[in-house]
Amino acid sequence: LGNRRVRSVGELLENQYRVGLLRMERAVKERMSSVDVSTVMPNDLINAKPAVAAVREFFGSSQLSQFMDQTNPLSEVTHKRRVSALGPGGLTRERAGFEVRDVHPTHYGRICPIETPEGPNIGLINSLASFSRVNKYGFIETPYRKVVDHKVTDDVVYLSAMEEAKHTIAQANAELDGEGRFLEELVSSRQAGEFLMAIPDNITLMDVSPKQLVSVAASLIPFLENDDANRALMGSNMQRQAVPLVRAEAPFVGTGMEETVARDSGAAISARRSGVVDQVDAARIVIRATGDVGAGESGVDIYTLMKFQRSNQSTCINQRPLVKVGEFVNAGDVLADGPSTEFGELALGRNALVAFMPWNGYNYEDSILISERIVKDDVFTSIHIDEFEVMARDTKLGPEDITRDIPNVGEEALRNLDEAGIVYIGAEVEPGDILAGKITPKGESPMTPEEKLLRAIFGEKASDVRDTSLRLPPGVSGTVVDVRVFNRHGIDKDERAMAIEREEIERLKKDSDDERNILNRATWSRLK
Repeated sequence: LGNRRVRSVGELLENQYRVGLLRMERAVKERMSSVDVSTVMPNDLINAKPAVAAVREFFGSSQLSQFMDQTNPLSEVTHKRRVSALGPGGLTRERAGFEVRDVHPTHYGRICPIETPEGPNIGLINSLASFSRVNKYGFIETPYRKVVDHKVTDDVVYLSAMEEAKHTIAQANAELDGEGRFLEELVSSRQAGEFLMAIPDNITLMDVSPKQLVSVAASLIPFLENDDANRALMGSNMQRQAVPLVRAEAPFVGTGMEETVARDSGAAISARRSGVVDQVDAARIVIRATGDVGAGESGVDIYTLMKFQRSNQSTCINQRPLVKVGEFVNAGDVLADGPSTEFGELALGRNALVAFMPWNGYNYEDSILISERIVKDDVFTSIHIDEFEVMARDTKLGPEDITRDIPNVGEEALRNLDEAGIVYIGAEVEPGDILAGKITPKGESPMTPEEKLLRAIFGEKASDVRDTSLRLPPGVSGTVVDVRVFNRHGIDKDERAMAIEREEIERLKKDSDDERNILNRATWSRLK
């Protein structure tokens, strides 16, 4: 890693933007050569389109601009910590040989030797190790504890692969006495990429933790040192595919990283300041800060919880409060659980009872047998949220319309629609049910102005429109949890869109009213 550096998003974007600016410069020079410079204005010369197009292309279609993996909190964290050797300015799969893909001694504490995809990308896409960081030059650094006068101190220093080469570094689990001196005569150490037994006098640094070798996903595997490397690779990759369950359950046997992942991923909400819980409901937590409140700061923290939101992978993001009214919380305490978390700890699966035994050949090779109770008690049931959309456009024959008045459709099929023709929130829908009624004008030829006038006066005939409603596709059934209506500027909003807007305004008004009331109460209590 001494010769390899990380190019971060800012640097890649800067390069793209520079290309856009050069194109723009060329266009400006061409235009200046063909116009009268004395009368021309700057906005006549400058066309910003090339620069905008370059940035849009980078975020929209670059190989390195990826749709975030939001299956569970761990997959989100891992995706953000990924390091790729592919993409523009990098290697291609065909050209990359064994040397590039292989684990090198300098990967220690910087890039995980375990977590990498199986298949053609193996070794080209890696994960940062648990404690590594990228310095301002793009080199990956890892932390070590300093050894001063044969004593291990708590002073931590970050070193790159080049700087590390001249040090002798002890393992994190080397035995120390109360003062931080090494107890053994020979200590397992590393020097210039080689493992050796060193005498304590020669040791200058010590690892900070046994976890610093591996990535976040691999550090969640208990007793990792006893596993075969290939199976550990599969395990760390498969944890990212776990779907958030209806009832999460933290593991009985963990590694201590569960809480860190849940907190750092943002799945579990933690308190920004110490205070007393003033209000709690399913959608928000209001905390009255008890510490010193700075000038211009509010003494109230309102945490809005995400309720049944759809993730990028259509899994369900739902946060549940863990605190009660009147409870005192310290800064950093967990206030609410998110998807795949229990009491602020990552909970990717369930603690099921497993037997390793033959059962009439039903579990031959990779087959498994599950009890009926697992299905009946919803042990591994998960909620998935799908999004369906419909658009009403202006056609040559006239505008499409979102309406409840659909030709040749019985009242039974319209039972879940409101007067605007849009499904109610909370309606239970089956395949083929109408979610939004839509009619499209039909006709062989466009209407003449006279026909348009007659149509406007006498209203529409049912025969001139066809049913193009949004229906639930086969194999999908469930409950409607949310409806959004978007309008172009200058188009009248229907009743449903107005109702959604009113609800949002009410919610924001309630937040500001509550904050005002709490501050008033706090002020009065101080005055008394």
